[in-house]
Amino acid sequence: MTSGLPGTTRVLLFTGKGGVGKTTAAAGTAAVAARQGLRTLVLSTDAAHSLADAFAEHVGSVPTEVEPGLHVQQVDAQRSFERSWADVQQYLLSVLDAAGVDPITAEELTVLPGAEEVLALLELRAQVVSGEWDVVVVDCAPTAETLRLLALPEALGWYMERVFPAERRIVKALRPVLTRAAGVPMPQDSVFDAVERLHRDLAEVHEILTGKDASVRLVLTPETVVVAEARRSLTTLSLFGYRVDGVVANRVFPVEGADAWRRGWVDAQQSVLTEVEQSFAGVPVWRSSYRASEPVGVDALAKFATEVYGDDDALAAATTASPMTLTRTQEGVSLRIALPFVAKSDIDLARLRQRGDELVVTVGSYRRLLALPAALSRSAVAGARVDDGALVVRFVAEPGDPT
Repeated sequence: MTSGLPGTTRVLLFTGKGGVGKTTAAAGTAAVAARQGLRTLVLSTDAAHSLADAFAEHVGSVPTEVEPGLHVQQVDAQRSFERSWADVQQYLLSVLDAAGVDPITAEELTVLPGAEEVLALLELRAQVVSGEWDVVVVDCAPTAETLRLLALPEALGWYMERVFPAERRIVKALRPVLTRAAGVPMPQDSVFDAVERLHRDLAEVHEILTGKDASVRLVLTPETVVVAEARRSLTTLSLFGYRVDGVVANRVFPVEGADAWRRGWVDAQQSVLTEVEQSFAGVPVWRSSYRASEPVGVDALAKFATEVYGDDDALAAATTASPMTLTRTQEGVSLRIALPFVAKSDIDLARLRQRGDELVVTVGSYRRLLALPAALSRSAVAGARVDDGALVVRFVAEPGDPT
């Protein structure tokens, strides 16, 4: 059974704590998709690429065919950076040159932290919108880096909508005066254009990855610490609107044939797996038996994934509801945001009305600014509660508001 509709691209992201086998799970899923006759690309956004090792093939910075219908790509971040960010980098270099910084040091200073991950996301966007693929599988960076990355489009959007337009107008009007007064060159229109392109592209990345054809799969091993991180990941992914449609529990010791020494490990894993089933109720939990060595090569990876998914469709679209829903009630409107595993004390809620209208939701170290629909712009927050793994915020119409 294959998935996806004509004209759409199924996007699957695999992430998890480092070392749990997410590359194997991603590569295996891609191999299964290709053998179903789907044009498939598996793409690594992890700066420490492992796909070439998994397939035992030389993999380049452009899609490399390793089997009919199956292509693998490891993004060359430096080349993409030079192509996408050249105008901004040239401006920064000119500023540092005016300040007397030597060229080698200046070159290092203009490489932005996290640039590799950002540009990998832009490459993902380019591949999805190209129309060349039925399935794009993404081998993401370890969980923490992935979560920071997926929060970036909205964070940049806030800056672009509120600060950037005014900044551009001021610099354009005062560029000659500022250049003479400051002694350093002011940014030209090409610099602002490059930032705007980045914003548009990242906004499209967010739209793609939160759409109905995209979902995230968490890969874990049956260890308490790993499962705890996976639970936190589910909370944060839900906060930013990403659907999680399955969990791969990797390296599970077989129950049968365990001797007395291994029985202790088996029992410990089974206890953790019971917790996994309870924690991720509502999404499939697929299990992969412990192997003496990692599967390497297309055949071994396809066999791995076939055993993991069993009779399930490895590419089935996410059936989980959107993490954020609005419901009209007799009193007003109820906003529900799925936040599994959080307590009320873990959440901070604020309202911003300076420009537009936003709800600021903070969970731990992650913060999301939610632009409220126009229907709620003149409504007041009447209360909030945590109910069955979700934050529920109640809005009521203010006097004079027809809502």
